[in-house]
Amino acid sequence: MTDAPSPAGPEPTSGAAATKSRLLGRGSWREARYVADLLRTETVGGAVLLAAAVTALLWANSPWREGYATLRDTVVGPSALHLDLSLGTWAADGLLAIFFLVAGVELKREFVAGDLADRRKAALPIAAAVCGVALPAILYAVTATLMGRGDSPSELAGILHGWAIPTATDIAFALAVLAVIATHLPSALRSFLLTLAVVDDLIAITIIAFFYTESVNLLWLLAAAVPLAAWRLLLKRKLTNPFLLGIPALLAWGLVHASGIHATVAGVLLGLLVPVNREVEDDPDRRSLAERLEHKLRPFSAGFAVPVFAFFAAGVTVVGGGLGAALTDAAAIGVVVGLVAGKAIGVLGGTWAVARFTRAELDEDLAWTDVFGLSLLAGVGFTVSLLVGELAFGNGSERDDHVKLAVLCGSLMAALLASVVLRLRNRHYRLVEARETADFDHDGVPDVYQADGRLDRA
Repeated sequence: MTDAPSPAGPEPTSGAAATKSRLLGRGSWREARYVADLLRTETVGGAVLLAAAVTALLWANSPWREGYATLRDTVVGPSALHLDLSLGTWAADGLLAIFFLVAGVELKREFVAGDLADRRKAALPIAAAVCGVALPAILYAVTATLMGRGDSPSELAGILHGWAIPTATDIAFALAVLAVIATHLPSALRSFLLTLAVVDDLIAITIIAFFYTESVNLLWLLAAAVPLAAWRLLLKRKLTNPFLLGIPALLAWGLVHASGIHATVAGVLLGLLVPVNREVEDDPDRRSLAERLEHKLRPFSAGFAVPVFAFFAAGVTVVGGGLGAALTDAAAIGVVVGLVAGKAIGVLGGTWAVARFTRAELDEDLAWTDVFGLSLLAGVGFTVSLLVGELAFGNGSERDDHVKLAVLCGSLMAALLASVVLRLRNRHYRLVEARETADFDHDGVPDVYQADGRLDRA
């Protein structure tokens, strides 16, 4: 004899279970296309960046290495304006400002119309980025302290000055590696890495401004507000002639450089001042001013500015005992530990903490192995890590060369480990994607983006 059903009907589902939030869920079809387009751009930029770094390494370790050093240290520029800088410094202070300008525009778009505009969505990449910065710095300090126990307090303090070197993720290299090894990874994961890297760049430039600025001339810094305001006014009035915009941009860069703050900060400030209209950003049939500006600058940044910096920054000589000296340098070992272990544990731990304290669950289509693979990939630090190394130890110094080699080795190790994990997951998602995209409507959009009404049909 079976029990009769309760008059009240079936027992209701727990409210907590019914409203359980999901982390890294599939976004809109428009977002998926945007990430895919960006990955294609960054793949080309990453390839050029890699070619520039390899060329510099080969030249710096060839019989003609003195020619490389002579080229890097050649001074050009007007001395009357205190802009008589070496080519290597021009690349670090000038060309990288363009890279950070693009990062500033992208960050502004994310805060106004992207994932960072939603506090619930923003919590995950921000927490992951913060933990992915803090833990590498801590592990660097611990490693350097343990290895430098026999050093004097002043020597140890000098080593610890490089604590921020392993905290940055190179967006071009990381996305390029991801585009090659994980072609079928869900767009939500790729978007997560992109947003994480953008927040990471903001933290990195903040660290440079506050911790690697020896003195500040407030008069020059205040004067920079004038060309920054002019830049904003021109863009508000839709005056986008590159020669016209170049005047306040160059003036702002020069005044920030003269103030003592690293000139790349000017790039971020210019990017953050670009107007962003959320209504236009959400319309797939319209291109906003910020999007047009970013699309014009990104090819120059990824294809020229960053590779030229990499060419002058990555040329470390390892022949003649350079490699052996780097292997015993506490700073170099700290950088490798920070990039490989610190980034992976930090990003994964930050993501887990958000899930733990918000009682959210990872999207049912994903696995924590995916997050671990991306966390390893976040250890690919190159552009900003090399820049911070130069600021911490001085461009061309022996320790700076050791740190450059450590950044290259650590980034390579992180990329290889991430490749092992993500390639396995890529096979799984290739089969899943084949099933999901087998049936298209006549509009060319996979049905999976239409099933729950999340498609942006504008």
